[in-house]
Amino acid sequence: MTNIIKTSPLLSVSTINSIYKFKSWSAFSLMGAALFALSGCATTQSLTPQQCQASNWQEVGYVDGLRGRSGDYFGHYINSCASVVGAMPNRIIWEQGRQQGIKKYCTELNAYKLGREGYDWQPVCPLNGIEKLEEAYSQGRYYYIRQRDLDNLRAPYPFGYGSGRFGYPYRPFGYGW
Repeated sequence: MTNIIKTSPLLSVSTINSIYKFKSWSAFSLMGAALFALSGCATTQSLTPQQCQASNWQEVGYVDGLRGRSGDYFGHYINSCASVVGAMPNRIIWEQGRQQGIKKYCTELNAYKLGREGYDWQPVCPLNGIEKLEEAYSQGRYYYIRQRDLDNLRAPYPFGYGSGRFGYPYRPFGYGW
């Protein structure tokens, strides 16, 4: 890199800096676009026609209960399987499985774990004993926020290490010798 600057009178330092800023910005925006495109895949579960016909709706409901999904989520399965002839999701069996999954979702350990990992708490639990669940979630959430803030304080920049001058990586403690 220093050889280019010394030998080429056509490229100034500002030109080289703008080239590296463009490259890093374009790579950053490309990664952001890829993450945005993939985020839609993780939030909804679309079913294929074969899955609509051969799904064990009690097992699907159980998994949905473990994830804290409400009863309204069943409409997603109706919409996914509407075009498949002879495949109608069974709401009663799905709801039985979901209730079994909700029993495991609505535990103090799971509430604490969700808070500690930074996930949102879904309001699907029965009202009896909800105070204990909310307390466990708030304790886990407190730990998560405290740890996140400590990590942000330890970083020399708000978004981690950035590119230094001429594209060399920033080293917080000097040049490493």
